[in-house]
Amino acid sequence: MRTGRPKNPLEISVKEREKLTMMARRPKSSQAMAMRARIVLSCEKSSNSKVARQLNITGPTIGKWRQRFVESRLDGLLDEPRVGAPRRIKDRQVEEVVTKTLESMPTNSTHWSTRLMAEKVGLSQTAIVRIWKAFGLQPHRVENFKLSKDPQFVEKVRDIVGLYMNPPDRAIVLCVDEKSQVQALNRTQPILPLAPGVPARQTHDYERHGVTSLFAAMDVASGVTISNCYRRHRHQEFLQFLNEIEGNLPAGPDVHLIMDNYGTHKVDKVQAWLKRHPRYYVHFTPTGASWLNLVERLFAEVTDRCVRRGSHTAVKKLERAMLDYLDARNKKPKPFVWTASADLVLGKVERFSKRISNSGH
Repeated sequence: MRTGRPKNPLEISVKEREKLTMMARRPKSSQAMAMRARIVLSCEKSSNSKVARQLNITGPTIGKWRQRFVESRLDGLLDEPRVGAPRRIKDRQVEEVVTKTLESMPTNSTHWSTRLMAEKVGLSQTAIVRIWKAFGLQPHRVENFKLSKDPQFVEKVRDIVGLYMNPPDRAIVLCVDEKSQVQALNRTQPILPLAPGVPARQTHDYERHGVTSLFAAMDVASGVTISNCYRRHRHQEFLQFLNEIEGNLPAGPDVHLIMDNYGTHKVDKVQAWLKRHPRYYVHFTPTGASWLNLVERLFAEVTDRCVRRGSHTAVKKLERAMLDYLDARNKKPKPFVWTASADLVLGKVERFSKRISNSGH
């Protein structure tokens, strides 16, 4: 005699069996989903009670997933959406937070904080955090920018980017600049070394031991750098550095110098030196656009590796640290590759200019 409720016949197609087998064996499947797949595969040829004993699962659980598969096939093995708690924050409140963040400023403050905004709109601080995160709003952050006002900006950008991306044949392209007023700072107490779970620590105060200027000329093609340090930053030192560049370069090929508009680069004595060395061609970056000079990327690297976390008791030690780093870098040089075309650069500047023009400030 047959007992219990009759079971709907369980028939599994070839494709469904392949999918269920993959779900049951795939390492990345969730444990719950893998178990449901094994239940359905086992129920094809066995009764619910037998499958329950084999898999050590209760009978009602076996019956639930068998029935779900019969009714909805593979989709029936997915978790049903949960209702959850009802929304307490209305769309109108969300819109108010976003609008106030973008279009207003708090009283006696430069920017909104989560607490100020929560107090203003009558929501919790946690709600403000979630709304700002959802809309990508970060009022606490600010980035710097500067647009060049050089009337020949477009021409100079195309000229310099052209040197980077399509340099002249049998010519040397050098990015030249000075990192001036580099301070030799010594921390007032010894730096505590790195330890497991604890970063290196240093005092916030320091003693000044003088300044120096790092002069550098970086070969765009190879990344090799000609460098030296001078205590002053005048045209006399720049002329000395030009002579040092000339002494380190092979005779013959033309030399293209990319420089900014600093006054020492344009004095009469420097112009006279360039006339005496006709193989040198100068390309000035637009005013306010020193980012076009690739040597600035090298200076950022030197600052990060030698200066910012350094502790130097004398200018000579600072100079030695920077020059030793550049000498070691020259043994395994790696050039900075410029990838943005002139049209791409100019297009970004144009779009940013329009944003500023339409900002209402």
